[in-house]
Amino acid sequence: MAEFAIAVTPSPGGMAVDFEQRVDFSRLRDYRLSRVRSALDASPAGSLLCFDTNNIRYTTSTQIGEWARDKMTRYSLLVRGGDPMVWDFGSAAAHHRVFAPWLKPENCRAGLNGLRGAIPPDNGLFVRTAKEIAGILREASAADMPLALDIAEPPMLFALQEEGIDVIDGQQIMLDAREIKSPDEIMLLTTAAAMVDGAYQMIAEVLKPGIRENQVVALVNQKLYELGSDDVEAVNAVSGERCSPHPHNFSDRILRPGDQAFFDIIQSFNGYRTCYYRTLNVGRATSSQHDAYAKAREWIDAAIAMIRPGVSTKDVAEGFPRCDEFGFADEFEAFGLQFGHGLGLGLHERPIISRVNSLAHPMEIKEGMVFALETYCPASDGVSAARIEEEVVVTAGGCDVITLFPAEELFVANRY
Repeated sequence: MAEFAIAVTPSPGGMAVDFEQRVDFSRLRDYRLSRVRSALDASPAGSLLCFDTNNIRYTTSTQIGEWARDKMTRYSLLVRGGDPMVWDFGSAAAHHRVFAPWLKPENCRAGLNGLRGAIPPDNGLFVRTAKEIAGILREASAADMPLALDIAEPPMLFALQEEGIDVIDGQQIMLDAREIKSPDEIMLLTTAAAMVDGAYQMIAEVLKPGIRENQVVALVNQKLYELGSDDVEAVNAVSGERCSPHPHNFSDRILRPGDQAFFDIIQSFNGYRTCYYRTLNVGRATSSQHDAYAKAREWIDAAIAMIRPGVSTKDVAEGFPRCDEFGFADEFEAFGLQFGHGLGLGLHERPIISRVNSLAHPMEIKEGMVFALETYCPASDGVSAARIEEEVVVTAGGCDVITLFPAEELFVANRY
């Protein structure tokens, strides 16, 4: 069983003050851009075009709201030796010219493509964008080198190719850049985790017979936005007979005495995300439920004990139970239940640790990585299950766990 430990990673709050060193956003912007420049220079590409909002934010430090995540209309461009450029949604470009002085005013432009097909390709907007980008590349003497592209609508890719541009995978370049977190990023990630600590305290107080899963989700959303969240991406609330197999969602199920319930809270603070499971019982717990929790805790503690610089993700994945040890026919069905994944501006960054990918394609764990480790164990009663997740910061000597709501043993809320 894990021992209680005081986190050494600071989570000072969101407000800048004169009497403590907190997040230095200017330093954060410089660090992120330098990481992108280095990753681009190390690649065969001469330029990097991003439509992924996480990559745009990492490169340009601009963000206009979570609603823009799936619209595919914002994009940024970085050419070797040049300054970042961003094309944004209408008036947001003008706003950046006023409020984002780290960007050159002429590099903040309005852009519009297809809004995921709502504007048909025959309107010519993709072609217009491709021609503008090709002109910039020619002017920067980068047109003869590949253009790295992270994600895009197919008409955008086709239009770039029609301009004679050699397009290669840019997402790997960006994930290389985002792999190692700076102290400012780690502070933001830890503060995000501290917000979820508070959400779990609230859950522990309200988790009584008669409350519905969706009511808990609503209360968690309210609590997190009050604490300063900028995006509650998802809250899984799974209870009773819904626990096994894991559905990865929530419903309107009414919780009952003795239910085992687990929650996953995915939200962000200044863009930096959490993925944070806890299991709580309603009022009482059976020996079967305690046993499942103890096994999930044993698995996650073994994984945490492995984490230090130089260890392979294969070494960690080999310590996870095989799919058949907890009731699944193959590792793809069991994917995400015994699991590790990087955290940052994205929910799934490097490293990804699982028996599906890590055994044959290991990665080195490095100091400065931040990721979540998750385990799941169904109970012998056939319906209950335990789910635990801890977020860790890789340090020189091991790792620092930053998810602190009590999880050393099964938490029974409002015990009878």
